[in-house]
This record gives sequence, C-alpha cells and structure tokens, in this order.
Amino acid sequence: MLRCSGLVRTFGDRVAVDDVGFEIAAGETYGLLGPNGAGKTTTIRMVCGLLERDAGEVTLDGQPVDRHDVATRAGIGFVPQEVALYPDLTARENLRFFGHLYRLRGAELDRRVDEVLEIIGLADRADDAVDAFSGGMKRRLNIGAGLVHRPRLLILDEPTVGVDPQSRNAILENVQALGSEGLAVLYTTHYMEEAERLCDRVGIMDRGRLIAEGTRRELVAQIAEQDHVKLAAAGADLDGFAAACRAEPQVSSADLGASGVDVVVAEGRRFLPRAVELADEHGVELTSIEVTE
Repeated sequence: MLRCSGLVRTFGDRVAVDDVGFEIAAGETYGLLGPNGAGKTTTIRMVCGLLERDAGEVTLDGQPVDRHDVATRAGIGFVPQEVALYPDLTARENLRFFGHLYRLRGAELDRRVDEVLEIIGLADRADDAVDAFSGGMKRRLNIGAGLVHRPRLLILDEPTVGVDPQSRNAILENVQALGSEGLAVLYTTHYMEEAERLCDRVGIMDRGRLIAEGTRRELVAQIAEQDHVKLAAAGADLDGFAAACRAEPQVSSADLGASGVDVVVAEGRRFLPRAVELADEHGVELTSIEVTE
C-alpha cells in the first residue's frame, strides 16, 4: 500500500526530517508518535505531496506520489490539524463541495455524502450550518471531508488536539472503524494512549528521526533492551562526536547534554569501547562514563 523510504527535509540549516522510512498495509493503522517539533507534520506533508522532499521516495500501491501527480494523490485523504471547513455551509454542503473537487457527481455524490455522514456520526446534523457545531463535531466533519472521495490511504494529523474528552472518544471510535473497513490509516499524535488504542504499529519520532518502530509488544521489548549512557566529555568537536555515535547501528539516539553526550543504545556496556574510539577520532576527552540499564 504505502511505502516511504529515506525521507529528508531541511529548512535552512535545520534538518526537520532525517532519513525516515516506514510502510503501511491496507487495513492497517500506523501511528507516528512524538512530541511537538519531532517532525511528524513535515513527514506527512511530504507523504501526501503537499511538501517537496529533499530526498527520499513515497509510493502508493507501487506508484510514485508526486505533488504534481493529481491522479495518484487522489488516492490519499488528508485531515490537517486545522479545521478546514466552510462555516456558513451545512455539513452536507461541505461534504458535497469536497466531493466535487474529486469529480464526484449526481447520485454517486449524494450516496457517498450520506455514507460519510453516517460514518462520522453526524447524519442527524447534516443540514445544520457548521458555524453552530461544537469543536469536536467540526473535527469529525473535517475527517469526513478527507473520506468523501473514497481514498485508499487516510492521513490524520493530531485530530483530537483541543477537543473535549467526549468528542475525543467519538473521533477515536471513528478512526478505529476505518481500519476495520480496509482503509490504510496514518495517524500522528503525541498521546501514547491514543497510539496504544488505535494503532497496529507505531513509529516513534524525535528530532526528525524515527528512533523506534513496531507493535506495542515489540516497542516495549525494544525499550526494555535499551541502555542510557552518559558520556561526560570535553573537546571542540562534540557535535561531530555525537553524530558519529548516532551513526552506529545499535544507537537509537545520541544528543548533546549539559556535560557531554547522552546516548540511548542497545547493550550499552558493549558500546563503550567503540565510544572511546570515536572520542579519540574526534579529539574529545571522556571525563566519565555512566551506564543506566
């Protein structure tokens, strides 16, 4: 279904997304989990063709996704964080408008609008103006706008941000139903409980990198096997030393800390000899090493 590999995007000197790749099968819900600023939104904007990639490839059912390829992009539905609706129109009129953009017409459009209104639980408010809707109802209609053209992949960017608990639960129920109907779903969130409830697999992003990926059970196993290594260090090339540590295959992350470099690595004690070698190569003096298992 969806395959992404080697995605890179920079903004000036800042690397927003760094070599990110993942795959999603039909009927699977895949979560991108991470804090604000981790690179989730930039990643999905590249996936759906709204943002140019500096490097990498995105394919949908084997066809390259390009921002200028309207036909392939029509297989993707995108639900942004911001509510993108016309407040003076009714729910039905909004969905009809978005359906028209994808060339749905006549009885086919009418049937699809009715189907989507049922899916998102707004059939009883179909002919009410959106301006009178609660924030949660607008969010659900926003999802409907991404569904109306029958996409094969639906991308949702943090759709529950800022809604009340009842509306949030309704949105999560909507998303759960989509995967059971065979739709591939890419869902971004910074709420772990949402990822656990909705997603078949989760990729964890931090500072533009995909640092872990798998089912909930697999992620727990990965985290359990990771050690935290604090390398207190001094030298002119700490940035280079951190980057070299980061490039080691068993290292999940290596970031500059207050007194040196903080590394998350599988089997931390086995990594220590290599850390010493890298420090020497970069002219960095290690003053202390602490491993927390």
